[in-house]
Amino acid sequence: MHTVTTERTRSARLEARVTREQKDRLERAASLQGRSLTDFVVSTVEEAAARILREREVLALSARDRKAFVAALLKPPVLRGRLARAVKRYKRALAANGA
Repeated sequence: MHTVTTERTRSARLEARVTREQKDRLERAASLQGRSLTDFVVSTVEEAAARILREREVLALSARDRKAFVAALLKPPVLRGRLARAVKRYKRALAANGA
């Protein structure tokens, strides 16, 4: 998820205080990838933020889906027409097969 960004589009600053050991570790990791410390930190933090936001969206969707599922179980919709006939045929087929 490496994004190329031109210098002129980077107008906001982000600062962080870190220990000497943290900075050394970040510099080593950036160097191993052949990237500047700034590029490494920004892209790594951006990837982490995107992952966290995706996870949150999945959890939010899951909670909403769970509520809809429980509501359907507690008060199922009335089946009509072709769907109702298909369910009846399915139930007869299950009964005929001893299920």
